[in-house]
Amino acid sequence: MNTPFGLANLWLEGDAVTRFVALTLLTCSVVTWVILLSRIWDLRRLRKLTAELDQFWRATSYEQGLSAFTNSVSNPFYQIAKAASTASIHHQSQSSNHRELLQTLNYSEWMSRSIKNSIDSVAASLQKGLTFLGSTGAITPFIGLFGTVWGIYHALIAISSSGSAQIDQVAGPIGEALIMTALGLAVAIPAVLSFNALNRANKLFVADLNRFGNDLLAYFVTGARVKSGE
Repeated sequence: MNTPFGLANLWLEGDAVTRFVALTLLTCSVVTWVILLSRIWDLRRLRKLTAELDQFWRATSYEQGLSAFTNSVSNPFYQIAKAASTASIHHQSQSSNHRELLQTLNYSEWMSRSIKNSIDSVAASLQKGLTFLGSTGAITPFIGLFGTVWGIYHALIAISSSGSAQIDQVAGPIGEALIMTALGLAVAIPAVLSFNALNRANKLFVADLNRFGNDLLAYFVTGARVKSGE
């Protein structure tokens, strides 16, 4: 006897709740992979920009160093360097007759805070999508479990209404309902792995930004970059 079971039959025979759960899991899965692939592409592009730092520090002037960066609009190193230059000019341009709160900080403290704020802004932009991945990894197993419970409940109602509870009539509908749990795990596992991988990659890149920021601070305060190992 032909008794088709599977995803197609689950969709065709399922009610509005079952279809809503399936669409929710599908949407979460699609968005997860879009975030993962787009963030991998972004991080690869950003990692390549670190090669430009050597050209920046070899420049004969600060403005020439800024021009060594490519894609200045989306280059975090350029943004931090430009913000540091702007902060330095702004602090030094204040006269005693127009004293601002920033002058309660000495030049070194002002530059340190300005550079740190720029790095924090870039680091915050790197977090885009991570909240969704973390939430997806946490809740989709339970969404899938809810779909399974809902499907088993309706399967048992249908079996009791038929007045027959033979194993072949029970195993099919209940096994079909368990697909929801598997779908929930299939969405959650990539989301969790993506969250951990991207979070680690972000930390490594932020470490590069912090090193660059420390070098900038040394340059503006002492007039020379502190080389690694000094």
